[in-house]
Amino acid sequence: MKRINRWLVKLLQALLRALKRSVREYTPKTQVKGKTLTKSPQEVKGANLLLIRDTFTKESTIGKLFINGESFCDTLENPWLDNQRNISCIPEGQYKVRLRLPRESATRDYLHLLVQDVPNRTYILFHRGNTAKDTSGCILVGNGRKQDTVENSRLAMDLVIKEILNLGGENINLIIKNK
Repeated sequence: MKRINRWLVKLLQALLRALKRSVREYTPKTQVKGKTLTKSPQEVKGANLLLIRDTFTKESTIGKLFINGESFCDTLENPWLDNQRNISCIPEGQYKVRLRLPRESATRDYLHLLVQDVPNRTYILFHRGNTAKDTSGCILVGNGRKQDTVENSRLAMDLVIKEILNLGGENINLIIKNK
C-alpha cells in the first residue's frame, strides 16, 4: 500500500509540474507495444475516445477503446439490461469525460475517468477490473481479452491515464457504438 501511495504521489507531482510548464516543454516519450504515445499536447487539443462494443454475452459486453483514432485497449462492461443502475452498461451515445482524482473517490486510490451526463445514471467510471463482477455499470479497461474477461487492467488503466495526460487532460469526449 505504501508503494502505491508513493507512486501516486509521484504521479500527481509530475502532473502538477507538467501543468506548470508551457505546452511545448512537455513532451513525454512513453512506449505502448512499440508505438510512441502522442509526443506533445499541442498537436491535438483534447482526447477523443471511441468505444466500439463487439462481443455481447449474458455476462458482459466487451469492446475496443480507441484514443484519437488509434486502437488502445480492450474494455469490459456489464451486459445491456435497459440501462438499469449497477447491472447494465450505459447506452450508446456521446458523453463528456473528465479526470477524477483519488481524493474524490471512496474506493479508487488512483487517477481514473468519470463519464458525465449519462441518462438516469451517475458515477460511471473508467477503472481497473477484470470481470463483470468488478463493475457496477462502469467501464473496465484491459490489455487482452478472453470470454467475459479483460487482462492486465492495472497496466491498461495506467496507460490510458498517461495518454490522456499527454493530450492535456482536458476536453475528453467519448463516443460509444455497438458493432
